[in-house]
Amino acid sequence: MAAYQHEGTCTHEYTSTARVWGLSCPGFPEEVSRARRWTRDILRGSPLVDDAELIVSELSANAILHTASGTRSGSFHLALAVSPRVVALSVTDEGGTGTAPKVEHQDEQAEHGRGLGMVSAIAHRVVVHDSHGGHTVTAELLTEAGATGGRPC
Repeated sequence: MAAYQHEGTCTHEYTSTARVWGLSCPGFPEEVSRARRWTRDILRGSPLVDDAELIVSELSANAILHTASGTRSGSFHLALAVSPRVVALSVTDEGGTGTAPKVEHQDEQAEHGRGLGMVSAIAHRVVVHDSHGGHTVTAELLTEAGATGGRPC
């Protein structure tokens, strides 16, 4: 288990502070609840905390259930970036599947395949990055400043 925090600034005419946290978890199902608690602790007091917790829960569970992250020696990695305009939540898995995560629109009788659709309905934007070592799914939530066109970062 590894956690880190990095503070940086934007490189643009309006300077603000962005904070980034990271957490690596073994690929065990019980680690999903730890990822949720970690997210809640970081975003304590934010109006976005409930949405962020739900997104991290879904993305972490997907990593464990659908990729090599859920194997005995697997792991998944979370990153949480907070700026005045955006909260970005990323989960990186270890791949091992022939397909990348994608948003699917299932009918109401489907038992699987709705998770990323739910994430995309909550988040302002969802991006999937593929690499040889796995996939990173990032969901962005706009803060009140971001939603109203407040000061950019």
